[in-house]
Amino acid sequence: MADKPSVYLETTIVSYLVGWLSRDSLLVASNQELTREWWETRRRNFDLFASTVVVDEARKGEAKLASERLQFLSEVELLDVTSEAQSLGAELIRVARIPSKAEIDALHIAVAALNGMTYLLSWNCSHIVNAVTLPRVYDVCRRNGYEPPFVCTPQELMEI
Repeated sequence: MADKPSVYLETTIVSYLVGWLSRDSLLVASNQELTREWWETRRRNFDLFASTVVVDEARKGEAKLASERLQFLSEVELLDVTSEAQSLGAELIRVARIPSKAEIDALHIAVAALNGMTYLLSWNCSHIVNAVTLPRVYDVCRRNGYEPPFVCTPQELMEI
């Protein structure tokens, strides 16, 4: 039997798994529900990973919700943020034009690429799941010798 595809979980995924459904945005509430459905019905089809960056971000905010986020992360394998990942992240900012204020987002992509993830799962459509930015991101990863993960939302992994 072949290995399962690997999925790097960016912080928005565990954030959408906890807390109350958004009352500010129907779209966010829908995405939260879809994330919960993916977690319940599809996650077992994948090997799940996150990084120490995700853990650091998940610890922030209200203590009860942070604890719940960390509980979800206890079920996935954690990847280290190496100096190579930091270098690739910096190049993603320089060359792929990810904004410097989104340094953490570039690190998520770099860690996933360096560790050969099949997918990077995120709801961050500003700096990660962005059709304008992704061709440049994929190009930078490949020029540095890494096959980039396919960056997508949970909705795109519901059918696998």
